[in-house]
Amino acid sequence: MGGDKFFVWRSFLHRIYTQGMQENRDRLKAGWQQWLSSNNRGWRLIVGFVCVAFLALFLHFREVRLEVLELNATARRYIVAQLDFEFPDYESTVVLKQQAMQDVGAVYQLDDRQIRESRYALEEDLIHNKAWREKFPLSTFEEMYKAADELETILLETRCTDPRTIQKVKELGLADSSYYEYIPEEGQVALPEPIWERIAQQIAQADAFHPETISYVIHSFQARVWTLARDTALERSLRAQVSRNIPDKFTKILAGTRVIDQGERITSRHLTMMQSMKSAISESRKIWDLPTMVASILLALIFVTISGLYFRISQPHFIRSLREISLFVCIVLLTLLFAKVTEYALLKSTSDVIEAIRYPIVAPFATILICILLSPRAALFAATFLSILLSVSLAVDHGHFLILNLVTSIVVIISTRNLRKRKEVFTVCFKSWLSSIPVLYAFMLAENHLISYSFLIDAGASFVFLMLTAVLVVGLLPALETLFGVVTDMTLMEFMDLSNEQLRRLSLEVPGTYQHSLVLGNLAENCAHSIGANGLFCRAAALYHDIGKINNPQFYVENQQGPVNIHQLLTPLESAQVIIAHVTDGEAMARKAHLPQAFIDIIREHHGTTLVYYFYCKQLELKGGRVEEVNESQFRYPGPKPRSKESAIIMICDTIEAASRSMEEINEQTLTELVNRLVSEKAEDGQFDECQLTFEELGRVKSALIKTLLLSHHVRIKYPKR
Repeated sequence: MGGDKFFVWRSFLHRIYTQGMQENRDRLKAGWQQWLSSNNRGWRLIVGFVCVAFLALFLHFREVRLEVLELNATARRYIVAQLDFEFPDYESTVVLKQQAMQDVGAVYQLDDRQIRESRYALEEDLIHNKAWREKFPLSTFEEMYKAADELETILLETRCTDPRTIQKVKELGLADSSYYEYIPEEGQVALPEPIWERIAQQIAQADAFHPETISYVIHSFQARVWTLARDTALERSLRAQVSRNIPDKFTKILAGTRVIDQGERITSRHLTMMQSMKSAISESRKIWDLPTMVASILLALIFVTISGLYFRISQPHFIRSLREISLFVCIVLLTLLFAKVTEYALLKSTSDVIEAIRYPIVAPFATILICILLSPRAALFAATFLSILLSVSLAVDHGHFLILNLVTSIVVIISTRNLRKRKEVFTVCFKSWLSSIPVLYAFMLAENHLISYSFLIDAGASFVFLMLTAVLVVGLLPALETLFGVVTDMTLMEFMDLSNEQLRRLSLEVPGTYQHSLVLGNLAENCAHSIGANGLFCRAAALYHDIGKINNPQFYVENQQGPVNIHQLLTPLESAQVIIAHVTDGEAMARKAHLPQAFIDIIREHHGTTLVYYFYCKQLELKGGRVEEVNESQFRYPGPKPRSKESAIIMICDTIEAASRSMEEINEQTLTELVNRLVSEKAEDGQFDECQLTFEELGRVKSALIKTLLLSHHVRIKYPKR
């Protein structure tokens, strides 16, 4: 029992926690969408300043672009130094090191065996020969023994060489006390007297021995003939240290000096010179100086200001929409990030294949996103803007990069029209890649080549970039749609799938409303096309506009199948409240089902603030026609009024479609009278005041509506009975 209670409580607490998290997410999402819909001028300026800041950083921290050279290749053109610079001249450095190492001559050392034999001979002499005790009365055996130890140690460390080598040892900062100027002849030799004198002085420095003791020990070793052998290990060590001590040689190149001649074979020295010139150009920019930073900010401000003026003149609705501006800026910043990451990967890569990529294709990434989420006109501006900006900011071939990115972006815009499925993005990018082939071939012909290996690499790299663009676009589209509340044609097609849970419930539980929604979608789509509005959105949104009726389907006449009308059991006010409730119920169901905000707006706006006229009249009859005793606001929908052309079209079509079902005779004249009357009533009631629908567009909508209704109620011939 205790375990059961534990699981019950755990399930209860988990449910409360999940509900709380969901409420917080819904609250944040609602607040975010409300902020995007605010269209406050101050917020638009803040978004603009963010764009200026990121653009300034992109322009400020740009890489220096120099021609990419391949080792052992032939230079196609000559290259001149753009400024004074120094480069590490490795060839000269090697020569200097080799010459310095030659200053280290032969180094000789005494034979270890002979030193030990001499030591043993001295010890034997001290033990068996008692004469030294009488001759040196102040010396003791222990003193003689220690002096022999000291001498043995010194002789083991003794090295004989020429004066130049000793000078090099001093320059290296090594201890030179064990080095002696002496070049022995071949065979066995006796060490010169100066060497023994220096050794005696070194032993005497400790003040631990009497002079007679030092003299006796030195004399016993000095009498021998020594064999000197070369210390090759020490010679190599000294030469290595001398080599490391030689600083790199830097050669200065003056501005205007020809670095590489046309037709010259590229060597490692040339590559080093180019890299040093690139570093010098980067340092000359002085990116941390105030004037340089101000220049980057000023350029970014000019770019953003020109863009704002363009949209203000050509697309004023765009510049007034915080949602569209934020989305546009977000895509541009993502593209700049994509470009910078690509540039870093190409410049830092050690792979020969990646280094051979000359023309990265970046601009179509922003173009296809903006074309799908915003408009082709905005996409064309973004393609031109980004192609120019990236060509002057990235370390690429400016002219070729600009042409290739602009051509592929324009092909993307042409191919993206009427995009209905996400997998079609790959088709669009493939068409864009096909357009890049002739451009790349033209670049190759300009270099006087009919075919080359670089052309194949460029074509393969273009394919990889555009396929990567397709993958990124497909992956980012749902996130951007959700974040900015944008509904694309691809999403609309997904929501029109009849397997969708809300549509399936609508068709099973309220079939009359479902049929009404299908007809309404057809009408609204045709009317929207007549004025250039989004017809696909109208069709998709119309399918969901009445989902609130699922809660109480029996209260709506299209779903009543029996002879009894349930409204006969209710007062007019109660009936009106039930009818009105399908709007608020539909909004709640739509939010729970995570439908797009644009669909929720249609659910709320498709009746606007209109009057439930039938039950309002019924209430007036109950009150004896006394208008003052009826509260009209209780019979009006909560609104808001339609705020878009698509919302106004769905309102008109919804009203006309329902009213046309009650007509006894349907022809062009009766439909025209019905449409004109009902639309005029809506207009007089102020329902179209916020949707920016012009009188000309309203006339075209009515004409399209009448034509579609006539076609849907066409007369069929009567077949004779068999």
